[in-house]
Amino acid sequence: MSGLKRFFTDKIEDVTTLSGEEFLHAVNVLRIRQGDFITLLDNTDFEYEAEVAEVGKKSLSAKVVSKKKSETESKNKIKLICGFLKGDKTEYAVQKAVELGVYEITVFESEFSSAYLSPSKVERLSKVSKEAAKQCGRSRYPLVTAKNSLAEALVDGAGYANKLFACEFAHTSDIDLKTIKGDTAVVIGSEGGFSEKEFEAAKGLGYKGITLGKRILRADTASIVMCGLISFINGELE
Repeated sequence: MSGLKRFFTDKIEDVTTLSGEEFLHAVNVLRIRQGDFITLLDNTDFEYEAEVAEVGKKSLSAKVVSKKKSETESKNKIKLICGFLKGDKTEYAVQKAVELGVYEITVFESEFSSAYLSPSKVERLSKVSKEAAKQCGRSRYPLVTAKNSLAEALVDGAGYANKLFACEFAHTSDIDLKTIKGDTAVVIGSEGGFSEKEFEAAKGLGYKGITLGKRILRADTASIVMCGLISFINGELE
C-alpha cells in the first residue's frame, strides 16, 4: 500500500505499541482507527507495514504484516555541522537538510554567534527533524546534537572521507567539489561568520576550505545549497 501514515517508535515487535506524541498525533490529528494500515519506523533502514489492532486511551497496538528495506536513505552519509541561527532559521535549515537526505546534524555556538543554544531549542530541532523525515518518506531522522563551541563541533566530522568548511572570506576552494565522493561532513557558520583562528583550526583537523561563489550566502541558504550539491554529486538526486 502507498501513502500510509508514518510513525516512529523505539522498538518494532510483531505487535507494536505506539504511545506518547506519536499516538496522540495518530489518533487526534490523523484519525487513525482500528483496521487502518500504517507504516512503523524504528530509525533504521527498514520500514514496517502494520494493521492497527486496537486503539486505547493512551496507546494503540498494531500488528506488523510486512517489512522492507527503505529506498529513500542515501548511500553516502552527509553530516551538516551548522552554527546556531537566530529565530526559526535553524529549524528551516534542519528541515531542508532532512529532505535532502542528511544523516547527522550538529549545531554549535561559535566566536561570532548571535544566537544561543538551550536544551529546549535542541529538543525542538530533533522534533523538526523527525517530522520532516516522516513528511518526505524517510525511514530515519537525523539526530541533532549541540556543541558549545566550534572546536567541539569539528571533532564530529572525524571519520568522514570528505571534510568541507564553507568560509565567506576564502577566495578560492581548497578542493574541487565535483571530485568528492563518499561520506561528507560540511561546516556552515552562524550569521557572524568565522574568525581566521577558527578557519585555521578547522584546516588543522583536515577540513578543506570552500567558497560558494562571489556572493555571500546567508547561513541557512548555504546549508541547503551545500547539502543539495553534495547529494547531487553523489548521485542521490538522479
